[in-house]
Formats: sequence, structure tokens, C-alpha cells
Amino acid sequence: MPPQSSAQVPADSVWRWQDHASCSGHDVMMFYHPGDQRGRTRRRREVVAKSICLGCPVRLDCADYAIRAREPYGVWGGLTETEREAIYASIPIEQYPRLPGDGASAAKLAIERSMNPQAFIA
Repeated sequence: MPPQSSAQVPADSVWRWQDHASCSGHDVMMFYHPGDQRGRTRRRREVVAKSICLGCPVRLDCADYAIRAREPYGVWGGLTETEREAIYASIPIEQYPRLPGDGASAAKLAIERSMNPQAFIA
């Protein structure tokens, strides 16, 4: 995976929320797919990752960060790469959220949909 441009990382990024994340201690590859993983195998991995996010006490902080940073890879805050790409495409770049909490606010409905029972069908 190519490194993410530091220009995309919000200047106010504070990672303390990660200390309380449900994903801590899980294999990081559960949240990031190998480059050749497609179809049903990839979907199953995403469902397992999303199920870990489901009860996470910092899920919204995680999703907010990923949206504001335009995080290109992995499952963050229960949002898959595909779900976040749709969020990125729906927000005009000049209105893009950069302040803490603005990413979660701008994508509130998408974040709620990502935890809908239908999102857990592999």
C-alpha cells in the first residue's frame, strides 16, 4: 500500500481514542485486505471487521478521523473502503470536513447505514 499523504491527515489528529478501540489486539490484516482479495472472500473479511467495530466505544471517533483524513484503505469505524469512497464523492471538496466531529456529522446517515444488519451479510 502506498503511504497516505500527510496533507490529508487532519492537523488536529490525536490518536488517544485508539487506545480504547475494540480492534486493539486483533490482527491488523482483518481490517486491511490483501491486494488480490476480491469478491466473497473480501466481503467476509469486511463483515468480521465491521462486527468488531459494532460495539466499539470509539467507533464514531474512528469513522470521523477516516472521513476527515480521506483514509483510502481498510475498515475504519465500521466503514469499508467502498462506503467511505461514496462519502468522499458526495461531499464537494470545498466543503470537506476538517474539524473534529465534522466528518462524522457530514456522513451521519452513511455511518448509521454501515451498522445496519444488512451490512453484515457476507
